[in-house]
Amino acid sequence: MLVLQRKKNQSLVINGNVTVSILEIGSDWIKLAIEAPKDVKILRAELMEAAEANKEAAKKLSADSVNALKTLVRKQ
Repeated sequence: MLVLQRKKNQSLVINGNVTVSILEIGSDWIKLAIEAPKDVKILRAELMEAAEANKEAAKKLSADSVNALKTLVRKQ
């Protein structure tokens, strides 16, 4: 992990085609501007984590549903 210190109105460039600029700095937050090509996905980490948790829950639910259906079929 690379850790950098930047001030308001400073930027950094990633891979020559993604620019991250510091717009505002608050006491416990910062506002970033990110310029990137449209094919570069930019997601907040908490959204990625929630999506992964939803996928896992859906897999479990699907497996539970299949097992419940199998049990119903066996009973008939």
